[in-house]
Amino acid sequence: MSELFRRITETSSKYEHLELKTTRKLLEEINQEDRSVPLAVEKCIPEIEKLVEEILSRLHQGGRVFYIGAGTSGRLGIVDASECPPTFGVPHEMFIGIIAGGDGAIRKAVEFAEDDLQQGWLDLQSHGINSTDTVVGLAASGTTPYVIEALKKARENNILTACITCNPGSPITKHCDHPIAVEVGPEYVTGSTRMKSGTAQKLVLNMISTASLIRFGRVKGNKMVDMQLSNTKLWERAQKIICEQAGISPEEAIEKLKKHGSVRAVLESIKK
Repeated sequence: MSELFRRITETSSKYEHLELKTTRKLLEEINQEDRSVPLAVEKCIPEIEKLVEEILSRLHQGGRVFYIGAGTSGRLGIVDASECPPTFGVPHEMFIGIIAGGDGAIRKAVEFAEDDLQQGWLDLQSHGINSTDTVVGLAASGTTPYVIEALKKARENNILTACITCNPGSPITKHCDHPIAVEVGPEYVTGSTRMKSGTAQKLVLNMISTASLIRFGRVKGNKMVDMQLSNTKLWERAQKIICEQAGISPEEAIEKLKKHGSVRAVLESIKK
């Protein structure tokens, strides 16, 4: 694998002697570094926009979005995918997170799983992946073999591919249709990509899934009208939305929610 690009995520922190600093100083410096992340993401909005538009057209064809990564990157993909059903009321199969080493790696690192050249594609195949789907490879370093080889195979099979990395020009950017490279600079603790790089990936994932599902019609106004009513907080939120939108009492809102099962269904029933 080519090493000619500059590994920004591995360059030395601009802060020295961290172990000698006070807690307050550590927190202030970490916060100072974190402030740069949204500005770095902003520069990538044109690339993110292109990807969202491509994803949207595939969602309308019944396609799915796969996030695939190792370590922190893989965990971030799983977090974003798992939040889509409760937030937007979409099937669990619409956004799917895959991590090198399997679900056990969510909590505990699996040694050398990210170096497996075949397993990434095998993991995608286990979901019956096809040409209406999208694969987003997550690798802060841009060099993770598990992810890169999965993207290569996906492209060979005419599947739309993208990546989120923090090293512009890294190998992963050469093997996908929509490379998103958020240059956040060196980490506060040298090489600790769970910090700024992880934050950048999280922000981009939020943008991809949220923008795609808003455009897909899963938000009305600015409200989550299709959210799953899986706890008391969400029932209370749904009740409030209905009261505000329909001008009915809290008691009536709850009755209608029990009858129709979702905020959208209640509002549509009232319109009729």
